[in-house]
Amino acid sequence: VALLGMLIAEFFTERRYFKLSLPVLIDDLSTTDDPEAAISESALLWRQKKRLLELLKHPQASDAARESLAVNIVAQEQTLYDNRVKVTDLIAKVSPMLGLMGTLIPLGPGIAALEEGALDILSKSLLTAFDTTVLGLVVAAVALLISTIRKSWYVQYMAAFEAACECVLEKANEQAACGSADDATRAIPRVAAHEIAGESRA
Repeated sequence: VALLGMLIAEFFTERRYFKLSLPVLIDDLSTTDDPEAAISESALLWRQKKRLLELLKHPQASDAARESLAVNIVAQEQTLYDNRVKVTDLIAKVSPMLGLMGTLIPLGPGIAALEEGALDILSKSLLTAFDTTVLGLVVAAVALLISTIRKSWYVQYMAAFEAACECVLEKANEQAACGSADDATRAIPRVAAHEIAGESRA
């Protein structure tokens, strides 16, 4: 029940915002000169904004270093989704085993009651065994359904998130290149001034 509630909440929050906002963000990043503002004003979740903005916080880093950071950011997002799926996958595997245990455990007292002729105890034991088996199978089916739905969502999420990271990385590299060019341009007058001063002293 808790996992079903989380799935419904995720549908109306993360999936809705991610599905609608990320394509708009990618379009904005391709045209804007202020990628940080575009990310901050988007409707993505706070976690996603923080990870995308992290690529813009290292203007002095090399292109290779920023690419490594982008790979790490994508891996963190993938790990989060993998951990969510692991929970429902584990439940889908364990619940039939628990249901089988719940089937076998009541059979012992039921068989003992049969030897004594206590059919009411036997019927209660069999009812408990069958109910436990059905409950385990239902829980496994629901968990498997949740895992399947989430996996299909998360594949789309990661493809779009990688595209957004590539756009932000491209903007970060452009800003770093422009900053290096500006530094070089400012350095030329200083060199010229030093040369003029040296000629004057000569």
